[in-house]
Amino acid sequence: MDFQEIVAGRRSIRKYQEQDVPVQLLDQVLEAVRWTPSGGNIQPWEVIVVKEPRTKQALQETLGGYNPARKAIIQAPVLLILCAKVKIPDEYRKEKDVSTKFGDWWYMFHLGSAAQNLALAAHAVGLATVMVGFFDHDKARELLEVPAAYEVLLLMPLGYAAAAPKAPPRRETSEFTHSERFVSTISTAKQA
Repeated sequence: MDFQEIVAGRRSIRKYQEQDVPVQLLDQVLEAVRWTPSGGNIQPWEVIVVKEPRTKQALQETLGGYNPARKAIIQAPVLLILCAKVKIPDEYRKEKDVSTKFGDWWYMFHLGSAAQNLALAAHAVGLATVMVGFFDHDKARELLEVPAAYEVLLLMPLGYAAAAPKAPPRRETSEFTHSERFVSTISTAKQA
C-alpha cells in the first residue's frame, strides 16, 4: 500500500473482531507516535496501553450519554489513551522563545499529529482505530492516575475491524485551497 492509499483508506472503526493484537504490531503503531514531529522536539505525548476489561469498562463509563464509540471501548482488544504534557518548562520557553498567541494550546496540535500517525500506522498494518474525544477527561485522568501536569486527550480503541464503512463524502481540494490570499469559496460561488 502506498502512502496515499493509507491516508484515503483509513476509517474510524467502531466494531472490532475478537482477535488479539500481536505485540509486534502494537509496537509498530507506537513507533509511529515516537516519530511524530513536535515543536522544539518537546514530544509531549504519553500513551497508556489498556487491555484489562475492568479498566476498559470503567473508561467506557466516562463517555456519558450517547457516544457511537461506547461499544468499541470494550470490544477492541487494546485501548490506547493519549495524554499530553500541558506546560512547556519555563527554562525551555525562555531559551527557545516558543510562545504563540494561542498560549499553551500547542499540545493539542502535537497530540493530534501523534494520533494521526498512530491511526495511519495502524491502518498500514491491517489494524483499525477510532479517535474518541467526547468523555469526562477528569474522571479518566483520576481512574488512570495521570499526574496533574498532564491531560488525558483521546481514547483510541485498537484492533481488527469487524466491518469497514465506506468513505464519507469529502470536499474537493479546489474547495479548500486558495492561491496567494484567502478567498471565500462561498462568496466566489455566489458571484459565479
